[in-house]
Amino acid sequence: MASPRPTSDHPAEAVTDRARRPGGRSAAVRRRVLDAALAQLVQHGYDSLSIDVVAERSGVHRTTVYRRWRDVGGLLADVLNEASVDAWRPPDTGSLEGDLVAANHEVYAALTTDPVTVALIGASFRSDQAAEALRAFWVDRYDRCADITRRAVERGEIPAGTDSRQLLVAATAPLYHELLLLRAASDADLPERVARSVATAARAGAYAHR
Repeated sequence: MASPRPTSDHPAEAVTDRARRPGGRSAAVRRRVLDAALAQLVQHGYDSLSIDVVAERSGVHRTTVYRRWRDVGGLLADVLNEASVDAWRPPDTGSLEGDLVAANHEVYAALTTDPVTVALIGASFRSDQAAEALRAFWVDRYDRCADITRRAVERGEIPAGTDSRQLLVAATAPLYHELLLLRAASDADLPERVARSVATAARAGAYAHR
C-alpha cells in the first residue's frame, strides 16, 4: 500500500537543482519549499526544522514561507496532503491473498528502504497538524483498498459483509508494529506470512459483520 513520499525520489538533489533558479510561479515555489522541508527532515530530523532553515534551503524568502505555511506543522501537513493527491490504486492480482501480499510488499518496502516514510510518521508524533494530515492520508489509502475486499467478495472468496477496514488493518498493522515500534530486523518473509494468515481468517469470516 503506497506510503507518503515526496514527488522527487531524491529530495535533497531536487532542492539543490531547483534552488539555483529564480522564483517563478506559485506551484514552483511550493514544490521547492516542500522538497526542502522533506530533505531537512530526512537528513537532520524534526528538531532541525524551522521556517528559517527551510526558507534558506529552498531559496524562497522567509516571509513567503511564513505567510503561506505559518510553521513547521503547516509545512508537514501540506507535504502529507499532497501525497494523497495521486493515482495510486491497490494491486489486482486475481485473489485476495495475492492482493494482500502485493500491498504488504509495498508497505514493507516503504518502511525498510524509504527514509521519507519513516521520517514523516515520526514527525506526526511531534506535530498535531502533521498527525491529522497523516490520519487523513491513511483513511484515504484504506478507502481505496476497499476494492481488494469488494473483489474478494465478488469472487466468492470471503463472506459478504466483510469489513474492509478491519481486514486491511489486520493485514498491514503487524508490519508497522514489527518494523517501527519493535525495530525488529528486516524479515523479507513477513509481508507474505501476515497476508496469508489474514486471508485465511477472512475466508473463515473473521472480519464479517455478525
